[in-house]
Amino acid sequence: MKRFLIAFQFLTILPVSRSMIADAKDISGSTSYFVLVGLVQGLLLVIAGYMFGMVFHPDLVIAVILLVYILSNGGFHLDGLADTFDAVAAKPGGDTEKDRHKRLAIMKDGSTGPAGVIAIVSALALKYLALKNISHMLYFDYYSALLLMPVIPKWAMVISIYHGRPARQDGLGRALIDNIRIRNAAAATLLIILIFAVLNISFSRYVTGTQHLFYALLLVVMYLLCRLFIRCSARRFGGLTGDVLGAIGEITEIIFLFMVILWSRLSTS
Repeated sequence: MKRFLIAFQFLTILPVSRSMIADAKDISGSTSYFVLVGLVQGLLLVIAGYMFGMVFHPDLVIAVILLVYILSNGGFHLDGLADTFDAVAAKPGGDTEKDRHKRLAIMKDGSTGPAGVIAIVSALALKYLALKNISHMLYFDYYSALLLMPVIPKWAMVISIYHGRPARQDGLGRALIDNIRIRNAAAATLLIILIFAVLNISFSRYVTGTQHLFYALLLVVMYLLCRLFIRCSARRFGGLTGDVLGAIGEITEIIFLFMVILWSRLSTS
């Protein structure tokens, strides 16, 4: 329970106990529960979508859902996305090591530059338009997408933490990366597979016969994307930072929504 609450503290602003004393092993061990935190957030989005959907226009409901999602995690991941894009947009000076330190310094800076603002606006616009597209599909497609939208990026973050290396010598990111074990990544993977299985079994009358193939493809694509992000981050920053993990979460979230749309088009054609 302690590590589950630590995961909540790390990923959301939802109120939990503040009297906990956590060491590096507790922090890294909390990655086993990242997927469960995403599931709680997903349930929150489903509830918000259903309740507000009884009163407001669907377009407004999607905006409210995104607002609820952002508020639940304090906009941390969007901030990480903005800082990462600001750092990537920095002009290189020709010295690889100095350029890396410069990019890391930009990410640590609290201000947001033009590239960061564009990244935030683009991410929110893509999510809104993707959810609007999905809202015209079957109820299962729509509500399962809302449920899984926070789950998929949490799993992607765990995979990235497990395979990545820290860009800095200190900070929370280093504590996560240095102490994570294969059992933590395996636990997160088993949990997400269990969630897929429960969805398939509980809503079998609404699920197509190829839905399990979609889930398998989804995990493969997300895993490969994580390895790609890790490689790019290593070249640009020398490794992963908390901001990069936030960016990975945001990007994989958008790609997940796009995959839902593409799969729906392919399965109905």
